[in-house]
Amino acid sequence: MFKKVCVTCLLTDAVEGVALDSDGICNLCRVAQGGGNVRQEARRMQFQHDLEATLRAAKGSGRQYDCIVSFSGGKDSCYLLHRLVKDYGLKVLAYTSDYDIPPRTWDNIRRTIKALGVDHHVHRPVQSVYRRFIRHLLMNQGPKGAVHTVCYFWLDIREGDLLRFALEKDIPLIFTGYSPGQPEPERMLYEMAPERIAQDWTPHELFANGVFEEHERALFWNPQQYPGQVRLPRILAPFHAWDYDQAGVTRAVIELGLVQDKVHANPVLSNFTLNWLLMYSDLKHLGYNPYKPEFAKLVREGKAGRTRWQIIFALMDFMVRRRIFMGRHIDRSLRELGLRLEDLRMAPAQQAPRAQGQPHKAGQAHDFA
Repeated sequence: MFKKVCVTCLLTDAVEGVALDSDGICNLCRVAQGGGNVRQEARRMQFQHDLEATLRAAKGSGRQYDCIVSFSGGKDSCYLLHRLVKDYGLKVLAYTSDYDIPPRTWDNIRRTIKALGVDHHVHRPVQSVYRRFIRHLLMNQGPKGAVHTVCYFWLDIREGDLLRFALEKDIPLIFTGYSPGQPEPERMLYEMAPERIAQDWTPHELFANGVFEEHERALFWNPQQYPGQVRLPRILAPFHAWDYDQAGVTRAVIELGLVQDKVHANPVLSNFTLNWLLMYSDLKHLGYNPYKPEFAKLVREGKAGRTRWQIIFALMDFMVRRRIFMGRHIDRSLRELGLRLEDLRMAPAQQAPRAQGQPHKAGQAHDFA
């Protein structure tokens, strides 16, 4: 079935809840045009007020480190690290989880750490454990597909690691490089809800069915392991508060020497390589690139260029569908996980795994041509 594409952003009517009117404009763009962007800007200003107050209070705390930055090596986390160190004078500890990071992204990481002279902690998770749960999740995907199922589960582990490390080092603030288009609002906007951080994130159903062993409960964040009087860290996404411009961030990190060039700054190329297999699965089962809603939101709000992302998505989908160029990582990931293409399956709704705190929604399969 032919899918219509919004003439204003990039969304197709294959995305659940999206409909296009007779002018080819999607319902989300109509909401934005009808005052949604004004309300969004007012909320951003509230976030910015809180962020600036938080940063002022953090400086000179007397601690070894004022904050931790979740440092992936993408353009946004490189620029975030720069701003916190140079613009705000904070003592920052950069934290990288080393799983499936491409060589060009490691180049970004090394350049930025050297340029800013910050301390850097690299956490190296057990690769076999990650492969085990990724394999299981790809064979039992939730209704929102592979990227959502795997990445949000992955985030629970990574952000749990950050929370434990912050408590160990007595660091009250964790900053992430999420752009305004990520993650889903149900997970967090500018700040992860303290109520969520106070919850146990252990996926008990995956222990019950044998994906994890009892001793691996330590992988997952559970604040009940700490005394009740312990003050839990805050997790904040500054780009939800600052006036974000994707092209401006790209120019800045290159001019500052944090990133070599536009290729190294491209989020498509700096992301982990497993991502290509996840996109293949979602194009097959959902009928659209799973990153379109994220970047369409940036386009809708004037934070990214529509034409640029229209071209990028066309190239991405071409490489994924034919498994060539960057799409060659699809077959490599299949070999590493011991999977076949036919093993990429959606689970029945009542069995679908989900990231902690994420609601289920109905989905449907699409032809993959």
